[in-house]
Amino acid sequence: MNVSSGHTLALHMAYDGYVFSGFAQQAGQLTVQGSLNEALELLYKRPVETVCAGRTDAGVHALGQVVSFDLTHEELESRSLNTLKRSLNALIDNNVVVAGISEKPSGFSARFDAKSREYRYFIHTGDTEPVLIRNRVWHLGRPLNLDAMRQGASYLVGEHDFKSFCQTASAIGKNTVRTIFELSLEEEELLGKRVIVVRVTGNAFLHSMVRTMVGTLVDVGRGRRQPQWISEVLAACNRSQAGETAPPGGLILWQVNY
Repeated sequence: MNVSSGHTLALHMAYDGYVFSGFAQQAGQLTVQGSLNEALELLYKRPVETVCAGRTDAGVHALGQVVSFDLTHEELESRSLNTLKRSLNALIDNNVVVAGISEKPSGFSARFDAKSREYRYFIHTGDTEPVLIRNRVWHLGRPLNLDAMRQGASYLVGEHDFKSFCQTASAIGKNTVRTIFELSLEEEELLGKRVIVVRVTGNAFLHSMVRTMVGTLVDVGRGRRQPQWISEVLAACNRSQAGETAPPGGLILWQVNY
């Protein structure tokens, strides 16, 4: 069906990534996009192509995911946006919520029109497991040197080649230069537990980039490396030179700015 001259909608979504094999649709796997596309196909009796702002990995959560898709004029008029939201929430997997729907200029892309994306990563350093938030944090069970991590983080701000901070296979033949606008580390309380919140805002991100940045900063926080080591990792353009990839459960796609 040709919807090129139709209408573009944007869904504002949140989901618990713990149960999903990532956002992107995959045959035989439970994914956010797969569940959403099934719901849209039931409503409009045809496959509906969807585009997201950020393709989160398996186990990664979202509070502010944005997904765009096109409808014909007749499809748009067939139900109000509030009715569409209720219908999608009734049909989609119960670990996903459509928080809002808005109409955008025709041709709007949740991916390509995004100016920046903000991710937040949560680390718990207490000596006992935080059972109420265990699927929302990386539980390290040991203190970290926050000042040293902040010093290390300063090397990541700006435009750099982040080839060292993404999965090797995903970087082959691709541009790995990205811009980090802001990277901060603060302590907050989450359900009675003190956590370190790593806030990262950038124009775009590579596969596993935020989680590798966090894992590398944790090496600095543990005292295994000095803060200036981060600049050496950047210059190496080699994934083997960076730290471990932090677990997916601590990462949330927080918001997307247009």
